[in-house]
Amino acid sequence: MRALLIAFASVQAVIGVLLWLAPGFFFEQIGPYGPRNDHYMADTATWYLANGAALAVAVPRESWRVPVLFLTAVQYALHSLNHLLDVGEADPGWLGPANLISLALATALLGWMLREAAR
Repeated sequence: MRALLIAFASVQAVIGVLLWLAPGFFFEQIGPYGPRNDHYMADTATWYLANGAALAVAVPRESWRVPVLFLTAVQYALHSLNHLLDVGEADPGWLGPANLISLALATALLGWMLREAAR
């Protein structure tokens, strides 16, 4: 569990930093949906950075795990739904399904982690 929490915290931090400090790279390589808006990308970065921090705090504090994993799993499920609705909007086209699959797999893993943390 600790290793998975550290991995998710790290991924959240990397995504947040990319969104905030390298929005062009993020937009072109990871999230090419619609027109680029650096302000909204920085707003989204704040979620990823805060979530990464909460996940990092949950590594040594077991009492934080269930609420933080619940919030993260719900966010990933909603993010997956959003990508399902926009699956054909990415350019290049293969990126839409690839993003959806990666988000759905992450959601499933977070659900498993949540179940294990709640035991």
